Amino acid sequence: MNNQSTNPDKTVAALIHLSTFSQFFFPFGNFIFPLIFWTAKKNDPFVNEHGKQALNFQISLFLYVIFLVMAGIAGAVIIGININFDGPLYMNEHHQWIGNPMEASPIIIYVVIMALLILGLLVLNIYGVISATIRAGEGHLYKYPLTINFLNAKNIDNYSAATEKTEPQQDL
Repeated sequence: MNNQSTNPDKTVAALIHLSTFSQFFFPFGNFIFPLIFWTAKKNDPFVNEHGKQALNFQISLFLYVIFLVMAGIAGAVIIGININFDGPLYMNEHHQWIGNPMEASPIIIYVVIMALLILGLLVLNIYGVISATIRAGEGHLYKYPLTINFLNAKNIDNYSAATEKTEPQQDL
């Protein structure tokens, strides 16, 4: 008996991608819920590829954010150590600066750049998930940008060419 379906389950594939938005409501929901939907229909090759792509993308984004946060903290500490303050830089009880706030501008610029890079990853996440959901709903495979292939997802170009050769031609 063949467990693989000949008609891909587009709804589950789209749901796998959409479930990654659960990260905004539950910690690590972007890993847990796609994994649950993926394992439920793993025998369907279409759903299997979408599940691998979605999880690979989410793991990649998680590692990119961790790297940026660590680089941001390390850079801010290193820049902060190299700043020579003439006096203390803080606000007194009357909310007046004591010291020269312009000496803190390298740290501020560095932190803003790191924050913009993390914001860029958030925008990439939203764009990628919406694009993948639309493509899955149409019955096509989608390859996320900047994805590290942890779960051995197939090359989309080769996979699409192979499935087009095996699909029977329908007479109109």
